[in-house]
Amino acid sequence: MKKIIGLLSVFLTMISCTNAQQTAFKQEALSNVMITTENESITFQEILKKYEGQNIVIDVWASWCSDCIKGMPKVKALQEQFPGVTYLFISMDKNNEAWTRGIAKYDVKGEHYLTSDGMKGVFGSSIDLDWIPRYMVVDRTGKIALFKVIEADDNKLIETLKSLK
Repeated sequence: MKKIIGLLSVFLTMISCTNAQQTAFKQEALSNVMITTENESITFQEILKKYEGQNIVIDVWASWCSDCIKGMPKVKALQEQFPGVTYLFISMDKNNEAWTRGIAKYDVKGEHYLTSDGMKGVFGSSIDLDWIPRYMVVDRTGKIALFKVIEADDNKLIETLKSLK
């Protein structure tokens, strides 16, 4: 009986840790080099520093992702509802040409960066990326206020942004 209770408590602890909200980016994410639309290299940490003091919505997407494209009208509605927020779009596209074509084709408004190694690479792994689109919110202090939602109209996302106003 004691073994069963012990195993149950270990199991419950593991589940609660897995569902815990991550509040800071891992060093691997921060040091990951991305590309700007001007084809310059920049680390994710430098990107976050650039927008320090602002609330940020990070949209991880790709031009080849049908769910990302279907979600763009929701992103535009979110931008209209929260115009004072900075919107960072981090693309998982395979190359610069597909990425920039996607930005233009889908009229994606915001700040744009391209990861260097795709969804399964260093950045994707460090944020536990298992699906795109993926939305995260970073508050004015640089703390992750919301680590993961996959819909731009998710109530968690909207409530988080309302709480940061």
